[in-house]
Amino acid sequence: MSETPTNPPVPEISRFLLRGFRRYSRRMIRKQFHAVAMLREGLAAVRGIAPNQPLIVYGNHPGWWDPLAAHLVCETCFPDRDFFAPIDAAALQRYRILARLGFYPLEMGTATGAASFLRCSRAILDRPAASLWLTPEGRFCDPRDRSAELMPGLAHLCSRFERGAIVPLAIEYPFWEERLPEMLVALGDPIDVAAHRDMNKSDWRGLLTQRLRGTQDQLARVAIDRDTKALEIVLRGGRGSGAGYDMARRVRSLFSGTRYQASHGGKLQ
Repeated sequence: MSETPTNPPVPEISRFLLRGFRRYSRRMIRKQFHAVAMLREGLAAVRGIAPNQPLIVYGNHPGWWDPLAAHLVCETCFPDRDFFAPIDAAALQRYRILARLGFYPLEMGTATGAASFLRCSRAILDRPAASLWLTPEGRFCDPRDRSAELMPGLAHLCSRFERGAIVPLAIEYPFWEERLPEMLVALGDPIDVAAHRDMNKSDWRGLLTQRLRGTQDQLARVAIDRDTKALEIVLRGGRGSGAGYDMARRVRSLFSGTRYQASHGGKLQ
């Protein structure tokens, strides 16, 4: 008789390392982005999610900055929740410290890996004040590309739960009027798992795709229109055009008696 598979261990988060990582991440983001701004619509809804509800946040995957962006969103919108996210098993083997930050192994393309992912994810969501962060596109995708199908693991996970909140997350890194890009984030309306308990995996996959693409479309309209009124700044970053050029501008302002303005444009100041 085969033994029943045991749940893989849930990573134990080090509060000390997490605080240091988030301080470092904020410094990196401030240095490399002009501002981080979130779509106002939807913020109130996600902040109203009951703390005892299991929470999954799933998003598009436009670039390298996504894990740092996710940590910042978690810290901003869900400060009392622990952050957990899957990462390539080989990468976690190389960088074991990531397990102390809430990352757990994902072995892609195997039935054993899929089963292990589901067991560990369920164990995480059974913990109080946990949040699970996923990028089910499974690869880097341009934020306007809608061709990637969502991987089935998230839908499978949702179909096994009786309660909880599932929140779509859209991220873009557009250049607007400054030397540095903006980090724009939108959270969609939460999906109440209890209201969809009769859905199968296929139904879930369709709903999750529809909600994510809708949230991406909403953010894309704001990004294209450069509509700052729709956004709330959560972190201000770098200003100016470069040390030498900015110094020359400061000197010119000093001698001309005008006020020095580091920013080039007027967006997200």
